[in-house]
Amino acid sequence: MTIVGLLLVAAIIGYFTAWLFAKSKYTPIIKGLEADKAALQKEVAGLKDDVSKLKGEAVKLNEKIASLEKDLAAKDKEIKELTKPKK
Repeated sequence: MTIVGLLLVAAIIGYFTAWLFAKSKYTPIIKGLEADKAALQKEVAGLKDDVSKLKGEAVKLNEKIASLEKDLAAKDKEIKELTKPKK
């Protein structure tokens, strides 16, 4: 019975020691990763803002293209009317 008790105490001490070692080793790594995560989240938010701005700009440019195509069609029609032979 005493051997089992000593083995149990040794196992508890070993587990506790391993937990303290892992905590001391990995806590700074985890904090660094959390800081990197926060920085990346800020960067992603900035990129999302850029994407929304670019989408708005693309809509404006598409509207301008449509307007220019209408003007071109009107000018082509005018040119055809002017180049028709008069009878």
